[in-house]
Amino acid sequence: MRVLLLTTHLNIGGVAVYTLNLARGLKKKNVSVWIASSGGDLVKTLEKDGIFHLPLGIKTKSEFNPKLIFAFFKLLIFIKKNNIDVIHAQTRVAQVLAYLSSRFSGASYVSTCHGFFKKSRIARKLFSAWGRHVIAISDAVVDHLVKDFNIKRKNVFLIYNGVDKEAFSQIVDKDEKGILKSNLGLAKSPVIGSISRLSPVKGLKYLLFAMKDILRDMPEVRLLLVGEGPSKEYLLGLAKKLGIENNVFFALNTTQTQRFLSIIDIFIFYSLQEGLGLSLLEALASGKPCVASNVGGVASIIEDGMTGILVPPKDTHALKDAIIKILKDKELSASLARKGNALIEEKFSLEKMVEGVVDVYKKACQK
Repeated sequence: MRVLLLTTHLNIGGVAVYTLNLARGLKKKNVSVWIASSGGDLVKTLEKDGIFHLPLGIKTKSEFNPKLIFAFFKLLIFIKKNNIDVIHAQTRVAQVLAYLSSRFSGASYVSTCHGFFKKSRIARKLFSAWGRHVIAISDAVVDHLVKDFNIKRKNVFLIYNGVDKEAFSQIVDKDEKGILKSNLGLAKSPVIGSISRLSPVKGLKYLLFAMKDILRDMPEVRLLLVGEGPSKEYLLGLAKKLGIENNVFFALNTTQTQRFLSIIDIFIFYSLQEGLGLSLLEALASGKPCVASNVGGVASIIEDGMTGILVPPKDTHALKDAIIKILKDKELSASLARKGNALIEEKFSLEKMVEGVVDVYKKACQK
């Protein structure tokens, strides 16, 4: 089988990491795989893994951008030249290109829905481009596709995101952890942390408000925010306004998230809207107790009090209470970490994800 994964860009983020992980998993199964995108931070990683990347000028949020015409013809030539069997799209712009390329090339078409979309958009109504084989990454996303976009349930395949548990279970050297904490100014303090794009939908301002209250009870705690995005300046300013800037630390995006996870004592995932939550899965795979907002597909991962603690979104008091409870109760912390880690192998392994996706490819190819 010959597969082309198509996504808008490969900058660090959930969709790009999913695409990279899927490509690696397919390659292990001896599936010939290529990735096409506008490029980004992860292209060098692809080269190290021996996965070919086709650069396309498709970094746009509009499916009507004229640049997509040139990308379409370049993509079509590549598909025909390499006898691609399946085109697998990851984003809205990629879906439109993949759908049209499938129609003109004869290759099968599969799309993945990674989150939630506005059903009011005229473009979605006029040209849905979902195709007959749609992968949804959580139960909540399945419901979204069926109820909001009238996609037939038989055409939607639930396949949870998967992570490479072995990669995130690797123990980071104690000295390396000490150096990293020292470089970040975290010393020997307890660290709560989040790894995500710094954007409003990630709910980080509420985490800062909760942090102010946490410090009244436990002034030694530190907060580490790993990521980049449009909200960074706002968050820096908010931390200063709240008077907690000496306890809040920022670090840039990295492909080696396990290094940062190794120095975090409690992982916080406080999105306001989320399809599933890849960074949450990575934290569980790293054996970290987690606190998460009860939104979207997060409840597919976190069973409250068992594999983590669920709190309502935008509720800073509930968030603060959950964090303090874990910080003070070492037995609870260890139990959440252990059960959350076991869940990854049981339900969210990379191997399970890849097997599920390959099954969808086979169905699509049967036509």
